Amino acid sequence: MGAGKHPSREGRAPLARHAVVRERHPLVSLLAMLAVVVGVAGVSATGLLAFNVWDAARALSANAVVLDENEVIPPSLGAIEGGVNLLLVGTDSCEGQDVKLFPRCAEDDGGERNDVTMLVHISDEPRRVTVVSFPRDMIVPIPACPHPDGGEYSAMSAQMINASYMYGGLACTARTVESLIDDQIDFAAAIRWTGVINMSDAIGGVDVCVAGDISDRHTGLSLTAGTHTLQGEKALQFLRIRHGIGDGSDLGRISNQQQFMSSMVRKLQSDAVLANPSVLLNLATTAIDQVQKKQLLLSQSLANPTLMAQIAMAVKDVPYEDIVFVQYPTVYSGDGASRVLPVTDAADVLFAALRDNKALTLTGDASQGFGVEVTGEAAKPTATPSATPSATPGGGETPAPGETTAPAERVELPSQIAGTTALQTTCTLPE
Repeated sequence: MGAGKHPSREGRAPLARHAVVRERHPLVSLLAMLAVVVGVAGVSATGLLAFNVWDAARALSANAVVLDENEVIPPSLGAIEGGVNLLLVGTDSCEGQDVKLFPRCAEDDGGERNDVTMLVHISDEPRRVTVVSFPRDMIVPIPACPHPDGGEYSAMSAQMINASYMYGGLACTARTVESLIDDQIDFAAAIRWTGVINMSDAIGGVDVCVAGDISDRHTGLSLTAGTHTLQGEKALQFLRIRHGIGDGSDLGRISNQQQFMSSMVRKLQSDAVLANPSVLLNLATTAIDQVQKKQLLLSQSLANPTLMAQIAMAVKDVPYEDIVFVQYPTVYSGDGASRVLPVTDAADVLFAALRDNKALTLTGDASQGFGVEVTGEAAKPTATPSATPSATPGGGETPAPGETTAPAERVELPSQIAGTTALQTTCTLPE
C-alpha cells in the first residue's frame, strides 16, 4: 500500500509537530496497554467499590487522539472483521517526568519520538495474539502526515521509524505502520516513562530472568544472575537497557522487552490479577490517573471502557502457545551505524498469515540481537470448565468440555523472523 493511500486515512485532524531531539532509550507500552484493558475490564464488569464506569469513560476520552476524522468507531470488537490491530507506542518525552530519575530531562528541548513501536494483532476466532516489534532504527518510508496549520507534511522515502511521532504524533506513526503491514490500525495508545513506572507498580511487579550479572551505567540497572521481580523504576530500567546485554543493539533490547512482556502476560492471565478485585481496581484507577496526567494517550477508538472489556475478555484465555512475540525482520544497513533495513519479503509472509487468520510456527532464533535464550516452558494455567458453551466477544462460541475443534492451519514463518511464544521461558544474556 502506498504512502497516504489508505482509504480511511484521508482528512485526519492535524497534530502537533515536534522538534528533533537527542537519542534516548525506549520503554515498552504493552505493559500499560494490557494493564489498562484488564483493569478497566475487571472494574467495568464487576462495579468494584462503586467505581463509576461513566466517569472512567469521560476521563479516558477527554484527551483522546483522532486517528482519522472520517473513521467510524466500531460498536463492538465483534464488528471488526479480519482481526484487530492495536498500535502501541512508547515515547521519549520528558514532559511530566521526574528529573531525578531522568537527569537529561533538565536540558530537554521538548521533542518526542516513538522509541518503541509495537503492533498487537488479535485474530478472529479462534483467538490468537501476535505482538510485532518494529526496531526504532529501521529505515522506512514515512507517509504524508497532518500539519498543525492545515495541509500535510511531505512524505519521506527513508527515515528511521521513530521519527514518525515527531512529525505528526500518534496518527502519523499509525499511518507509517499501516503502510508497512498493508492493513488498517484500529486502535492506538502511547505511553511515557512515568506511566510505565506507575503501571508496573500497580500490577505488582513482573518476574524476569538474567543469565549473568548485569551492571549498566546508562540506565543505572544492576542485577545479579537469577530471577528477579521488577516493578517501578527497576522495571523501566530493565525495559530501557541495551548496553550490557546481547550484542548491545536495539535488536537485543527488543527481545529483552519481549521476555518482560511474556512474563507479564502470564501474570495477567493468572489468578493473581484476574481474580484479585483490589489489583484490578488499582490497575484501572492508575491507568485513568496516567491518562489525566498525559502520561498515557489513547486513540478515540480505544477510549471506551466497554470495548476495552471486550478486548480483555477476547484475549484473557488465549493459550500461551498462541501468544507470539516477534521482531520485524531486518538486516544491518552496512554503514557502520545501528540502522537496519526491513526484509519485506519475510515480513510479507507474516502479515499475510495474520490477515488470513492462520496460526504461526516460529522457525527462527529467539532474538535478532542475541538478547535472550530459551530456558524451558511455562506452566500452563488451570482451565476452569464451563457447563455450557459461552458466547465470546467476537461473536463465536467457546467449546464445551470434551468438545473438539479442527486443528488450526499453520504457517511456518521464515527463519529471518526472530521471536518466542508466551509458553517459552527466556533469560536475558549479558553482553
